[in-house]
Amino acid sequence: MDKNSATGLFLISALLLVYLFFFSPKKEDVKAPGKTPPPTAATAPATTPAAAPAFAPEAALDTTAAVAKDVAIANENITVTFSTRGGRVAAVRLKKYKTFGGQPLDLFDAKSARMDTRFRTLDGKTIKFSDLVFQSATSQGANGASVITFTAPVAGGSVVQTYTLPQDSYELSYNLRLNGLERSVAQEPLVFTFVDKVRQTEQDLQQNRNHTTINHYLATGDQGSLAEASENPEEFKANGPVKWAAHKHDFFVAGLIADQQPFAGGAFNSTVNLADSSTIKTLSTTLTLPVNEVVQGRGQYRFFFGPNSFNLLKEVAPEFDRNVYLGWGLFRWVNRFVVLPVFHFLEQYITSYGLIIALLVLLIKLVTWPLTYKTYESQARMKVLKPEIDELKAKYGDDATKVQQETMKLYQTFGVSPLSGCVPTLLTLPILFAMFQFFPNAIELRQESFLWAKDLSSYDVFLKLPFYVKWYGDHVSMFTLLMTASTLLMTWQSNQTNTAMQGPMKTYSYLMPIIFLFVLNSFAAGLTWYYFVSNVITFGQQALTKAFVDDTKIRAQLDANKIKNKDKKPSGIQGRIAEAMKAAQEREAQAKKKQS
Repeated sequence: MDKNSATGLFLISALLLVYLFFFSPKKEDVKAPGKTPPPTAATAPATTPAAAPAFAPEAALDTTAAVAKDVAIANENITVTFSTRGGRVAAVRLKKYKTFGGQPLDLFDAKSARMDTRFRTLDGKTIKFSDLVFQSATSQGANGASVITFTAPVAGGSVVQTYTLPQDSYELSYNLRLNGLERSVAQEPLVFTFVDKVRQTEQDLQQNRNHTTINHYLATGDQGSLAEASENPEEFKANGPVKWAAHKHDFFVAGLIADQQPFAGGAFNSTVNLADSSTIKTLSTTLTLPVNEVVQGRGQYRFFFGPNSFNLLKEVAPEFDRNVYLGWGLFRWVNRFVVLPVFHFLEQYITSYGLIIALLVLLIKLVTWPLTYKTYESQARMKVLKPEIDELKAKYGDDATKVQQETMKLYQTFGVSPLSGCVPTLLTLPILFAMFQFFPNAIELRQESFLWAKDLSSYDVFLKLPFYVKWYGDHVSMFTLLMTASTLLMTWQSNQTNTAMQGPMKTYSYLMPIIFLFVLNSFAAGLTWYYFVSNVITFGQQALTKAFVDDTKIRAQLDANKIKNKDKKPSGIQGRIAEAMKAAQEREAQAKKKQS
């Protein structure tokens, strides 16, 4: 590995570590070694007896009111259970998905979540839907949709809530109307609340927690979210109109969208209690509904209860696909317009997601081969110049500054850029960083097995350790080991053929793969499998490229450059580097004079 490649490796590694530190979820501090909490079934009750009650006690109902009961409607995708107390959604089961432990996947139920709505009357009373027991009536709508209507008498009028569940859909239409209450309701917004105690559904509790948040979209076009990885209370208050808000549960989402008039405002907060293993995070959303729209029967809204699938969410509402985190800026662009389309295209013909990832690597390697070839070509030029560089080292001995200065002159003379080897590699960084966000967030990989990995969206457990290793974990990821071993082999092979790099930089080239062995041990198996395959293909590219890189022709080209640049002064970056080195050498000489 020559200095150009080492420089490129150093920059890539530094950028990657910075990216992981600032933009990847922060792992929680594991208190008890080897005691990773097991996945909790979505239908399991809380296991902490001393925990505070999930919700405040409800107000006493009128003794003449009917007994509350549960009613449900369903289609091929979801089962929605309602409580006649409040006429509200009480539970949602996603019929096509299971938890990591094989349990039915309840997005939430009456024990983990609560929705409620309230409004005020002109005489100052607060009417909460949860204080009312509604009468329910089911019917069939257009195209076989299931319709359920809840009605409750209030203050000389009535509250009417109508839910419509189309066939083969994850959306639930919601119409809210206050009938005959025009002269009774106060002219202030209704308040809708949704408290959601999210439970673990995936293998990795840390990832499950760190990918759980509240996203929102304002009428102004601004999209935002609470910090996902924070273990501190997070909150945001939207004083302006809100188009939608969504509770994102790693791979699933529960959202409410305003179809016509936006919500008047909203407040969102999340809290984490690391001592409570039954709840990974508590999410709370408050939205204000324009009273005039509701009174006039124009309170048209939609719930979305379903998977975090990009192609599905982009049809729900503007920017609703932001619930699938694909990175930010350029990295999101690469995932959205390059990686996802190719991935979905391959899905149509291949059933094994491990093979799809391998083919994805191959296609990316083919497209970026021109850049890779430039890097190999730069390495070959440095290899040809090795005798001249060795002479400089022998001539100036331990005077490192002089060696560097003369080396820069040599580069200028032969027309070689010290950055030509790392710049092509840096241009591939957007793809590198994009993959770090794609694999942990792609629901397509959820619970998809390959070889020994049970779930490509989470880490593979080839061996479970009976103890916890700080910064490593309590398991051995074989894909990560294979990736690390292949990277070390690649580094060793490069250092054997390019001996210009010596000292600390040579040691550093072996250190980075070891660091990433720890960093990536708990990352998605799809990611580490991707980079292992990438290394294997790189070996093939190197062997093939050698057949096209002729050292004799390169030597002839460098000699021609030497004649051409004989009297040419250094310019550009090389010139500035040469001047800086010269100034450093002069300062060093002056310092030696003063000491003597």
